[in-house]
Amino acid sequence: MEVDQLQRSFLEYTTSLFREGFLDGQFGQLQMLQDESNPDFVVEVVSLFFEDSQRILNDLSITLNQQNVDFKKIDANVHQLKGSSSSIGAQRVRNACIAFRNFCEEQNADACRRCLQQVKQEYLLVKEKLEALIRLEQQIVAAGGVIPMLNEFS
Repeated sequence: MEVDQLQRSFLEYTTSLFREGFLDGQFGQLQMLQDESNPDFVVEVVSLFFEDSQRILNDLSITLNQQNVDFKKIDANVHQLKGSSSSIGAQRVRNACIAFRNFCEEQNADACRRCLQQVKQEYLLVKEKLEALIRLEQQIVAAGGVIPMLNEFS
């Protein structure tokens, strides 16, 4: 594929991620921080988000499966995941975390378990979408192109 076609695909795909609510303006802000001096900035931040999120989701699964559920610990983990997802613009993960925290306040273990499944699903979806976006970025760079910027979402 030629560079201009890859760049068009990148812009169309990124636009669809915003339109479908996977990403918000914060992701555009991250992209604006990436430049020649730090060309892997977005990949590094997203990779850290993946690592942290997976650890938090595992911790939540373990904590929710204990006989005596520690809702303060769950709430702290969900709060951390909400912050991480907000910082990279993972809007649907953040929104699922908001609902999850409400059930933590109510100390509703069954609803928390259902919310955990929803958060996991949204996380896996955004992870898949961001991995595809990163692959497109890598193809553009490998073909000698520059990653196009989406100014309308910043």
